[in-house]
Amino acid sequence: MSLKFDTQFDPAYGEAVEVAPDILRVTVNNANAFTGFGTNSYIIGKDQLGVIDPGPEDEAHLETLLRIIAGRQVSHIFVSHTHRDHSPLAARLKRETGATIVAQGPHQSARPLFDGESNALDASTDTDFAPDICARDGEIFSNTDWSVEVIHTPGHMANHACFALNDRGILFSADHVMAWATTIVAPPDGSMSAYMQSLEKLLKRKDVLYFPGHGAPIAKPHRFLRGLKTHRKMRERAVLERVMQGDETIAQMVAAIYRDTDPRLFGAAGLSVFAHLEDLVSRGLIVTDGDPMPDSLYRPA
Repeated sequence: MSLKFDTQFDPAYGEAVEVAPDILRVTVNNANAFTGFGTNSYIIGKDQLGVIDPGPEDEAHLETLLRIIAGRQVSHIFVSHTHRDHSPLAARLKRETGATIVAQGPHQSARPLFDGESNALDASTDTDFAPDICARDGEIFSNTDWSVEVIHTPGHMANHACFALNDRGILFSADHVMAWATTIVAPPDGSMSAYMQSLEKLLKRKDVLYFPGHGAPIAKPHRFLRGLKTHRKMRERAVLERVMQGDETIAQMVAAIYRDTDPRLFGAAGLSVFAHLEDLVSRGLIVTDGDPMPDSLYRPA
C-alpha cells in the first residue's frame, strides 16, 4: 500500500484553530526540519479544559495558551513524550493554572547506552520533566467535559503515549503517527521493534480521526497506519539488501537508499537506518562485532 503524505498545513501561529467541536489546535512557531510547521498543542473541553502537549519553552506560545484558556479551569495537562518541542512548557502552564500533569513517565531510553556509545539526540530530550501522575496504559482521566484514555505507544521514545477521546473516535497521536512525514525512531531513546508493535496496537483500535503533534489531521487513520507499516517494511528490506550487497557502514547504506533525498536530511536518515540495523541484529538476520552502534560494521548473518 502506497503512503501519501499531506504537507499542506496552515499553522495560524498565535491563533486557536477549531479542528472539531470543543477541540482547539494552537501551533508553536518552532518550525524546522524535525517539527515541520511547528508543534501542535490542543485544548479540549468547553468549561473544564485539558491541554495536550503544551510545547517548548516559548513565551509567545504560553501567552497564547493563557489567552485562549481565558481563566477557565484546566484540570489536566497531558504530555505525550519528553522531547523538548513537547514537554518543557508543562511546568509553567501548571503554575499558571494549577492543572495536574499526566504522562507515561519521565524521560527514559529504550535501552541503556552501550560502552562507548553517545546519544545523538541527547540535546533534544527534556530530562527535567516530572509528571504529577505516571499514567498506566489504558488509564482514564475525566472531568465534566471529557474523558481521555492514555495509550502507551513506545517506539519514537520509550515514554511516548497517545491520548484518546473514545466516545468521539478521536486520537491525539503526537509523534507516533503524523500525516506530513514518517516518525524518527533513533536508538537508544527509540526502538524500531517497539514502534512496529505500537502501530499494530493502534490498528486494533477503532479511532476514526487522528490529531498529530505536527501537521494536519489524518482522516483515514487505519489506511494510513497500514501504509506506514508497509513503508517501514520496505525500508527494512532495503537495509537488509544493502548489507547483502556488501555495504558495511550506515553512511554507505544511506547514500544508496536515500539517493534522491536532500543530503541535509542524511543525518536523520542515518538514525532511521541504525534503528533498522539494531532490530535486524536482534533478530539474527545480520551481525556485527560487539553491540550495534552507529559506527559499527555490519555483514550478513
